[in-house]
Amino acid sequence: MKLANYIIILALGVASFSSAQTKENYVSEVWVADQGDGSYKNPILHSDYSDPDVTRAGDDYYMTASSFNAAPGLPILHSKDMVNWELINYALPKQVPVEHFNTPQHGNGVWAPSIRYHNNEFYIYWGDPDFGIYMVKTDDPAGEWEQPVLVMKAKGAIDPCPLWDEDGKAYLVHAWAGSRAGVKSLLTVHKMSPDGTKVLDEGRHVFDGHEAHETVEGSKFYKRNAYYYIFAPAGGVSTGWQLILRSKNVYGPYEEKVVLEQGSTKINGPHQGAWVETPKGEDWFYHFQDKDAYGRIVHLQPMNWKKDWPVMGKDHDNNGVGEPVLQHKKPNVGKSYSIVTPKETDEFTSDSLGIQWQWNANPNVLWHAKLPGNDYLRLFSIAQPKEAKNLWEVPNLLLQKFPAPEFTASSKITLIPEDAEMQRNAGFIVMGRDYFTLTITEKDGEFYIQQTEAKSADKGAEEKVLNEEKLKSNTAYVKVEVSSPAATCQFMYSDNGKRYKKIGKPFNARVGKWIGAKVGLFSTSPAGAKRGGYANVEYFRITK
Repeated sequence: MKLANYIIILALGVASFSSAQTKENYVSEVWVADQGDGSYKNPILHSDYSDPDVTRAGDDYYMTASSFNAAPGLPILHSKDMVNWELINYALPKQVPVEHFNTPQHGNGVWAPSIRYHNNEFYIYWGDPDFGIYMVKTDDPAGEWEQPVLVMKAKGAIDPCPLWDEDGKAYLVHAWAGSRAGVKSLLTVHKMSPDGTKVLDEGRHVFDGHEAHETVEGSKFYKRNAYYYIFAPAGGVSTGWQLILRSKNVYGPYEEKVVLEQGSTKINGPHQGAWVETPKGEDWFYHFQDKDAYGRIVHLQPMNWKKDWPVMGKDHDNNGVGEPVLQHKKPNVGKSYSIVTPKETDEFTSDSLGIQWQWNANPNVLWHAKLPGNDYLRLFSIAQPKEAKNLWEVPNLLLQKFPAPEFTASSKITLIPEDAEMQRNAGFIVMGRDYFTLTITEKDGEFYIQQTEAKSADKGAEEKVLNEEKLKSNTAYVKVEVSSPAATCQFMYSDNGKRYKKIGKPFNARVGKWIGAKVGLFSTSPAGAKRGGYANVEYFRITK
């Protein structure tokens, strides 16, 4: 794809998803990590920011995370104190190759990125298991990012991280996806061009985890006190541990040490993240916890060094390996900052969609309209792809992450079918490998609300209507209440927004492919339908 074309796509993406910071900080009603007394609680983000990585530039901290098939991809979060984070941008307005990701590619796309600040520029590297290792860069993480560069074409190369050495040489470490490469649990180091745009050799394997550290992956590259360090999780997403490798030669041999594990805590699989050093010399480590339908949520652990090995969390059982802490004193960054959290609620009063939204595939400009002066979002009734067996294969699902263990999502939706000959549907969706909808539909001039489900939607299961009730008009107020610990959901609706009625039985949200469940909106027509019809959405609110 030519640079000029990509810049046009980038501009459209930035216009569609506002990255401007508001004058007043957004503070979630359902999850705030900052305790307001100088301490924080984990997780610092109870949202599916999988495989987080963080870099510091001066007094600012920037995080990115896996986004898989969702678009825009590569979220950019910003913090001043390492605890309060705001979603400010995306580095990848459309997934590349664009044509490939114009259809839903669940579980593919952006895997385990790394972000680095080098020579006054920000670099993000990620592995696409089907195409290879990509890089994007910018001098302004809240602004435009350059066209992605394919640094290394490869099948199964994942979880890359660069290292620029003191002598000007550059290296790249990465892992391998067994599903594509046929081999996993290997870490490989390549020479890389100093500008970070291409690898220069076939690479050398530097660590084999098959004996003691099965599924070693998620590699992060650092250098300290003449040691090269590779931080690499092992043991699997939900059951693993954090492994540290060190050597005074970039190619090894590497010594190994496990430094973080679940131990006596309830924080399973604590691993894969980022070491960050503050200007005042404090060390911290970000990692995720796999929490089933809630996704891979982000924790922050205190960290220090002992005999040139990192020590993370607290060693509660005195076995020499740290365990995650649930609460801790905030990092010392020299001053206090206001509480801020990633946005959730969208009143649709601005000229663009809220930054929290992502589509199920690369977006099309015809899927929605957000006109100046109109305080609602219009979602057009887009015909489902002919090959789609259910909504799993529909690209124009507008979704956001579950933000907390317990929350309520609510909206007011009006369906305008336009063409009575073809059925139009719009409503709420709780999306995962199973999905559930609260659908407004029209039949013979009358409007109905339906609860539907598609169990094993990822395997092509048919969507079924479980409950149906007649509406007084084409407008419905809809809600879904989510409760812990199993992400149990209950749909509700109202004709007037005052008295709500439950519809259907409670259900448990289910994970997607490598991601947590999502909640959001849809507006569709049957396959082959002519254009026409739309839904107006007046707000989407996340509350207690």
